[in-house]
Amino acid sequence: MNLSIGIVGLPNVGKSSLFNILTKNQVEASNYPFCTIEPNVGIVSVPDDRLEKLAKVVNTQKIVPAIVKFVDIAGLVAGASKGEGLGNKFLANIRECDAIVEVVRCFSDSNVHHVSGEVNPMSDAETIKTELILADMETAEKSVGRLEKEVKKDAKQKPFLDIVLKVKEELNKSISIRDIDLTDAEKVLLKELNFLTIKPHLYLLNTGEDGKCANDIENSIRISVKTEEELEGMNEKDVKEYLLSIGQEDRGLNILIKKAYDLLGLETYFTAGEQEVHAWTIKKETKAPQAAGEIHTDFEKGFIKAETINWQELVDLGGWVSAKEKGKVRLEGKDYIVQDGDVMIFKFSS
Repeated sequence: MNLSIGIVGLPNVGKSSLFNILTKNQVEASNYPFCTIEPNVGIVSVPDDRLEKLAKVVNTQKIVPAIVKFVDIAGLVAGASKGEGLGNKFLANIRECDAIVEVVRCFSDSNVHHVSGEVNPMSDAETIKTELILADMETAEKSVGRLEKEVKKDAKQKPFLDIVLKVKEELNKSISIRDIDLTDAEKVLLKELNFLTIKPHLYLLNTGEDGKCANDIENSIRISVKTEEELEGMNEKDVKEYLLSIGQEDRGLNILIKKAYDLLGLETYFTAGEQEVHAWTIKKETKAPQAAGEIHTDFEKGFIKAETINWQELVDLGGWVSAKEKGKVRLEGKDYIVQDGDVMIFKFSS
């Protein structure tokens, strides 16, 4: 699946440094606003310890992990919705992303200028929220004007107009669209307008090395980008020892990648054989034929059935031969909803 997450924030909050570590692609991260002019795109592997265990039981060396695409987007400032700074580029680039990770600065460093002159996480978060809401209000206002004309010609457009009016009213109260109680049908109607505040959203609090932040923000994770940079130069054993010393099970980056994967409502199923173990990305609630289509469209068109077993069960039984001998491999049809961790072999007609 070609889904992307935009990394956004005010200038000099650590966005590009985070992106550099995530993708190991060295993009410019200079200490001045707007150094990131064009969005940088990086493909990141989703950490998954199930892959090596599956590879061992099916006797293969090749592992293909699931991926998430991250986009480093130009820093935003107050007034972006009116074109301030690189506001127009920012808003255009973020519209193309499926979800948002917003980096909020919590660390203090006299050598790194803060665009507003002081470190204030809540104020920074509010600045970006306001700019995104203002941009959505402009979209809503333009859409209402257009839809009112269309309804006069075609009454079928009335439900669309009604939901846009509902959204406009809530935006005027400084409420993000994702926080409005919407039905699935209403979300489908709104999709074509590509609102910014309807996108799934996660705050990343970029702390100092002490891991502290002056404010806590709902739906957030804490990561010290500086610490993560230092871990990059350490071997795996030293990293594990360091994490153990601070009572952390995994690197902050891995936690972020997994959170981002969840943020998009994704899950993983596997194909596993002697050629390779492959993690495939699908939306939750995906049925078997559509899951097969992630491999090749012919698999979906000619889908017959899928031999299916949970990854842990396959590992515990020592592979496909034993699993089939013990009758643990199920045959699932077209209505089967694929579960996270399923290992599947698709049968299809050509």
